[in-house]
Amino acid sequence: PFAKWSQVARLTRCIFTITFNFKKQLMEAVQIIEKYQLLPHPEGGWYKETYRSEATIPAEALPKSFSGSRSMSTAIYFLMEAENFSAFHRIKSDECWHFYAGGTLEIYIIDTEGTLSVVKLGNQIDKGECFQYVVPANCWFASKPAEGISFSFVGCTVSPGFDFQDFELANGTTLSLQHPQHAMLINALCRS
Repeated sequence: PFAKWSQVARLTRCIFTITFNFKKQLMEAVQIIEKYQLLPHPEGGWYKETYRSEATIPAEALPKSFSGSRSMSTAIYFLMEAENFSAFHRIKSDECWHFYAGGTLEIYIIDTEGTLSVVKLGNQIDKGECFQYVVPANCWFASKPAEGISFSFVGCTVSPGFDFQDFELANGTTLSLQHPQHAMLINALCRS
């Protein structure tokens, strides 16, 4: 009987420690949101633009898919908390993701050929995570914290600079019809 109670006590301490650490990390996420005055992002999560180049690229120097001139580059902070996700979307520029704090962020990318890649952004390089990754222009992509992670705090740099005219939020039904092999994931990571 004592051995069973000892196991129960260890398990209780373990659960308490995990719960305490998770709550502590959520408080850290709230502090980051408040400190950097992050705002809700249309695709999910929290963001704040931190840089927009004053220099612009004229429309005639950009690919025809752009409707006008764009800043040379833009950057944002982006925070995603547990149980939330950044819905599948695409933009017309390359987007470089940078890991800052919290835990692993999984980025799901469907390239223009329909191939799915999953990138783990984080600081556990021994587990295959990377600090930085570039999502190529025109790829559909979504992200979420890995299982058991309370939040991920990252940055995104876009060049040519981000403009909401270049942003397309995926319709889950339409994207699933285009890529039926990924329908389950698409439906899990779309809001419409």
